[in-house]
Amino acid sequence: MLDENELWILSFYRTSEISGALFFGRLAKSMRPGPIQRDMTKHFTDEAVHAWYWTDCIEKLGAKPIKLSAAYQDQYLSAAGMPANLMEVLAITQVFERRAIHQYMLHSQIPNIQPETEEALGKIVQDEKWHIQWIRDALRSMEGEYGKERIDATLKRFHEADQEVYRTMSQEHEERIKHLIKQKTRRMENVRSK
Repeated sequence: MLDENELWILSFYRTSEISGALFFGRLAKSMRPGPIQRDMTKHFTDEAVHAWYWTDCIEKLGAKPIKLSAAYQDQYLSAAGMPANLMEVLAITQVFERRAIHQYMLHSQIPNIQPETEEALGKIVQDEKWHIQWIRDALRSMEGEYGKERIDATLKRFHEADQEVYRTMSQEHEERIKHLIKQKTRRMENVRSK
């Protein structure tokens, strides 16, 4: 059974994956056919499947997802500004995907993690690794058009925005993760002492 903190975290992940799927789906629909549009299409289908993994995980753990109004991505535009072109969209996505994989890896280290949660995290992290790779390759392919220095500067700008968003928005998320770690550790200690 899920406690309030764990349900909120898994619902937060679900909401973020839904937001990503909708964003990338609209983007893929508007693009000309080609390698980037192909990979963007795969990316948005992955995000939708990830939202399903979280929905299924939550339900297997005896709960229903919480409807959250905001996702992590929603804070990016105010911190970094609206991306002006496809290169900037890919740069901000690269930074976000790195943050997501970091957060999922942190969550996977919780002691006595629910097997359902561990399974969802494992499947999603594999896809996230591919997301980072295809975007890295796409950005490299754009160096002739935008220049490596401009792409690197854009990545740096979005990384700084990510740091700002992470500091402000993740405080509640981090507190909930730390609470879960403490709670699971106490449970393990209680079991060992009996």
